[in-house]
Amino acid sequence: MTINCKGNLVDLSSPKVMGILNITPDSFFDGGKYKDETAILNQVDKMLAEGAIFIDVGAYSSRPGAAHISETEELQRIIPVIDLLIKNYPEIIISVDTFRSKVAEATVNSGAAIINDISGGIMDDKMFGTVANLQVPYILMHMLGTPQNMQQNPVYEDVTKEIISFFAKQIFELHQLKLNDVIIDVGFGFGKTIAHNFKILSNLELFKSLDAPILAGISRKSMLYKTLDISAQEALNATTSANTIALLNGANILRVHDVKEAVEAVKIVEQLK
Repeated sequence: MTINCKGNLVDLSSPKVMGILNITPDSFFDGGKYKDETAILNQVDKMLAEGAIFIDVGAYSSRPGAAHISETEELQRIIPVIDLLIKNYPEIIISVDTFRSKVAEATVNSGAAIINDISGGIMDDKMFGTVANLQVPYILMHMLGTPQNMQQNPVYEDVTKEIISFFAKQIFELHQLKLNDVIIDVGFGFGKTIAHNFKILSNLELFKSLDAPILAGISRKSMLYKTLDISAQEALNATTSANTIALLNGANILRVHDVKEAVEAVKIVEQLK
């Protein structure tokens, strides 16, 4: 449960919080909010002060139906932000949210420490070889389809069993390439109905059989706000409730928009040990 992030050993046996920094104009919750250096630094400063161990930077919107952008545009968006963060926070642990191997390589060479791939290696067949060569922790997420079509009609015979099978296959391939620091993300909202999402949340502990740290990314997602008939902006309390369930069921990392509340959830759950 320890991962090596640029020489920093991070122990995930005690759950950690990953703060989200979307530098996209169209992300579902905070798209367009962080488009200049001052806004970016203020938000990162806030998340680090509130207890985020990782900052996850994304330049490609993966919300359902999001517009596709080119690799060139993704790099033009993200490299200056990586440079800015490394300059201002030399010890920061940056995770990059990308499914493209060239973006992974360029951002790690610029100082990023983790690659967070929503496609789990499916959308770029060079990704596994790239992260193995870079020897950085890799977040392996499950997604059915692509961001453009994943929510059109997701169907499973047994959602938990099928996702575990997917992870087992992908983790085996990564281990064959000598990459050991693999984190799994079940992909809440990525090619799943609301019922699928809650089934996975209730069965999250079963994913511990894969012997890999578990990341839960539930923050303000539609499985929460649609269930309660509210907006994403009103879904902080629901997010904290879902994060607490995820922690009780074995999550090692919470990927969130709201760091303070997630850190508090971790502290409360840790009192049960």
